Amino acid sequence: MRRQVCYLAESGTLLDYGECPGMIWNGKVDRMNDKVSLNFLTISQALKSFSIPEVDHVVGIATGGVIPASLVAHQINRPLSLMHINYRAPDNSPRHAEPVLVSWQPLPKEGQRILLVDEVSVSGKTMDFAQTLLKDQMVFTLVLKGKADYVLFPDIDSCVNWPWKVGI
Repeated sequence: MRRQVCYLAESGTLLDYGECPGMIWNGKVDRMNDKVSLNFLTISQALKSFSIPEVDHVVGIATGGVIPASLVAHQINRPLSLMHINYRAPDNSPRHAEPVLVSWQPLPKEGQRILLVDEVSVSGKTMDFAQTLLKDQMVFTLVLKGKADYVLFPDIDSCVNWPWKVGI
């Protein structure tokens, strides 16, 4: 059974639908799979109220981090580069023993402040690997959920149905 909830970005809490002031977000929690559904408006509003560090360039980790990195780069008006790193299979099991760099766009020149963005970081392996590729930069990490220097939704422990993963 699904329960209607809203997410309060200011406090990082989920409330039952009837307790939601002004409906910041209207999503669902699937108790069988314990998944939270976030929509683009919720993510956008959370980003607007989030204190993003001053950086020169945004680097997104594809594939999951492409849209979050695009949203961040657009919001802070900074250039965006992408690196495609593969580590996990679609079912979230490790596909390789270690993350693998599949492809990349030209990365920023050395000595810049970089915001490295992915949607989720649980083990930190992909994020750590990406940071080794940016070793001549000052790197800050941002994820929507999980472990990083900056976490947009730190209180969400369950899996998330991201709005860009339709039918997945």
